[in-house]
Amino acid sequence: MIQDIEPHQFRNEYRPQPPGRDSYILYYRKKQVLIKWKDGEIAFPKFSDLEADNDHLYENYTYLFSVDGDSYYLLHNIVFPTKANYSLENTEIFRTAEPRHLAFAGITGYQLYNWYGIRKYCGRCGTLMQHSDKERMVFCPECNNMEYPKICPAVIVGVTHGNRLLMSKYANRDFAKYALIAGFTEIGETVENTVRREVMEEVGLKVGKVKYYKSQPWAFTDTILMGFFAELEGDETITLDREELAMAEWFEREDIPVKETNLSLTNEMIIYFKKNGNV
Repeated sequence: MIQDIEPHQFRNEYRPQPPGRDSYILYYRKKQVLIKWKDGEIAFPKFSDLEADNDHLYENYTYLFSVDGDSYYLLHNIVFPTKANYSLENTEIFRTAEPRHLAFAGITGYQLYNWYGIRKYCGRCGTLMQHSDKERMVFCPECNNMEYPKICPAVIVGVTHGNRLLMSKYANRDFAKYALIAGFTEIGETVENTVRREVMEEVGLKVGKVKYYKSQPWAFTDTILMGFFAELEGDETITLDREELAMAEWFEREDIPVKETNLSLTNEMIIYFKKNGNV
C-alpha cells in the first residue's frame, strides 16, 4: 500500500528545527504540487535549488516530517524556475508516481497543507491562529482554542458469502474501478457498527461476523481507513442505494476482475480474498 515504503523510514514527530540547504520543499497550489523531475521520476526541490530566487526562503516555513532523516517543509508564495524539469502537477499523480516513498511524502504533505489552510482563523472567535512550538497544533491566543490535524475514521468492508465477494462501483465519481463497501464513522458509533450500518445502507444486506483486517492512512481524503471482512447473514438479495453506488454484484473468487496494485487497502483486501478465499 502507499504507506509501505520500507526500507525508507517516515518519521512524523513534530520537530520544528530550522531548514538547511539540503532540506526539501513541498509547495502546493490548490490541488497542484511542485515537482522537480529527475530521470522520469518525481523529486522535490531543495532549499538550495530555490534560494537564489527567494529572499525570505528561510524565514517563512512550516516543518512537516522527515523521510530517511531528510526534513520536509511546507512553503507558500515562492518563485520557482521555469525550466523543463520543474512543473506543477495534480496531486493525483501520487497514486502512481515513482519512487513510492516520495509519492507518500507528497500526498502526506498535501494533507497537512489542506489542514493548515483551513485552520488559519479560530472557529470560535475569529482570531488568527498561531502555531505551537511543541506539537503539531495551532491555537488561538485570545480564547485558547486548540486545533489538531483532522483525521476522519472510515471503514472498508469486504462482504463475503462463501466463495463470493461483494464488489461495487461508486456513483457519480471519476473513480470507475471496482471497490468495496465503504463509509465514514459517525459520532457515537463504534467502527464495528459503522460496518453493519454502511452495508445495510448501501446494499440492504445484513452481516454477522465482522473480522478486522488492517488499516491504512489515506491522505487523499484526510482519512484513516480500517478494513474489515464481514460474513453475510440472511438473504443475499442486493438493494442498491443508487445515490452512493452505480452497481454492486457478487463475484466468485476465481472470477474477480481486479489486478493487484501497491496502492490501496481496498485493492489489497480484494486480492487477499481472491487468493485465499473466505477469512
